[in-house]
Amino acid sequence: MQNFQGVGVSPGRVIGTIRQMPKPVSEPPSGEQLASSTTAEEAVARLKTAAQSVHDELKARADKASGDGKAVLEATALMAKDTMLLKSATKLINNNGSSAERAIWEAGASVSEMLHNLGGYMAERATDVLDVRARIVAELRGVPAPGIPASDTPFILVAEDLAPADTATLDPAVVTALVTSGGGPQSHTAIIARSLGLPAVVAARGVDEIPDGAEVFVDGAAGSLALEPSPEQREAARAWLENAATLAVFDGNGTTADGHLVPLLANVGGAKDAAAAAALGAQGVGLFRTEFCFLERDTEPTVLEQAAAYRGVFDAFPGKKVVLRTLDAGADKPLPFLTDATEPNPALGVRGYRTDFTTPGVLERQLEAIAIAASESEADVWVMAPMISTQAEAARFAALCGAAGIKTPGVMVEVPSAALTAASVLRHVGFASLGTNDLTQYAMAADRQLGPLADLNTPWQPAVLRLVQLTVAGSAEEGNNKPVGVCGEAAADPALAVVLVGLGVSTLSMTARSLAAVGTVLKTVTLEQAQELARLALSAPDALDAKAWVRAKLPILEELGL
Repeated sequence: MQNFQGVGVSPGRVIGTIRQMPKPVSEPPSGEQLASSTTAEEAVARLKTAAQSVHDELKARADKASGDGKAVLEATALMAKDTMLLKSATKLINNNGSSAERAIWEAGASVSEMLHNLGGYMAERATDVLDVRARIVAELRGVPAPGIPASDTPFILVAEDLAPADTATLDPAVVTALVTSGGGPQSHTAIIARSLGLPAVVAARGVDEIPDGAEVFVDGAAGSLALEPSPEQREAARAWLENAATLAVFDGNGTTADGHLVPLLANVGGAKDAAAAAALGAQGVGLFRTEFCFLERDTEPTVLEQAAAYRGVFDAFPGKKVVLRTLDAGADKPLPFLTDATEPNPALGVRGYRTDFTTPGVLERQLEAIAIAASESEADVWVMAPMISTQAEAARFAALCGAAGIKTPGVMVEVPSAALTAASVLRHVGFASLGTNDLTQYAMAADRQLGPLADLNTPWQPAVLRLVQLTVAGSAEEGNNKPVGVCGEAAADPALAVVLVGLGVSTLSMTARSLAAVGTVLKTVTLEQAQELARLALSAPDALDAKAWVRAKLPILEELGL
């Protein structure tokens, strides 16, 4: 029996046959020229038509998706019409006589390399460029675009990595588990897999060499794949199916065994997500990403357009808390009317709240729209700004919210400085929410997309847990006692959720599919036990030991396959 070890990003124990992701579109021959019967003008026209077709196809898929998948597809569709990409290819056709296929190939390589060298979030966009390039070449050749294999029967998908557009449209009815040899625990592949409740393992080197049709056992919690499943593994897969019903239903009551309340909220990206989360028992919304209103637009949406969109989410949770994050543009979410795509290091650049420095007015109009929607809704609306770094920024954001008539302003703690100075930052606002994805990336100086840095880029890092602890401690200083929640992916890990509660976190927000698993595990520990496990994790020398020590004290995880 051959085993492959990676990083588990979404729990589940599954046995099935694998299908490998098709190999990438082949590179057009170096130096390939226009056919003698084709003019440069005709080639440019073909290229633009192909790019538009790719854009339209991706946009159509985005219209049918929701949440993270919708956002990823829309961002990738935009890349198909990227001005820099198409201008570079057009120049190669006009000046060098390159074929349309070769021109877009070379232009894509140049743009991708530029983005990769920028590092941080922009390096993530480099993958999108190469994905779009392959799709345009396939369109020019009249062949199917690269993507997930078509199949009438369920299978386990194995790949080097998935393009965001492919990951966003995974069908859990066909793809029963996902394993990649690349990627990281906070990559698009990982995040979408979690949102679908799809067992998934990333950074498992060598799996892309397994032949099609091989039967394997995948353990998404352990991060492993095994060929020729053993009788014990077959029994584990059977038990997972039995437990699936329990882990699919949340009773709407987040609490520890001794009755300590921990509201379990959902992360949503729009009205469709919110309705689904409400149906799954979410006790409110802990992260409402508002970017969906702004993507795929060259101009800012009007106040009334925004208000109508926000109402769709608010109305799904009458009488319950909905925490809305103001526009988190910049870095991996550039907007033509708001952000500068030429920044040398966008992950450390003008993003989130900081866009109000360079383009004042957009934030105030968004707050006006939120206030209008809130006044017409029964939801308890809280509003937080992303990328707050200082006390002065928190005070100014609170003032802007007050001017707009918003009663409960807050901040996202993603920048380590906000955690380190939480007492002063929280003096001016009503609450904080920890964005553990970015907090981990910034604290560990590790790009969350890179498989080789997966061990660094995990919220189990004791340094990250210490920042969580400092934020909670700061909230209690000087009589503040402001609530501190977690809305990053850390909250969706049942074991880590127990640690976070032990650290004093008051609410947990996650993909709605994780609510039942987290709720089930929380009910097996008292608050005192959670506090003991938090101290244990903080004392660990590294993330691997922190996770292993805590999991060893929670036998329910093994019983349920979590």
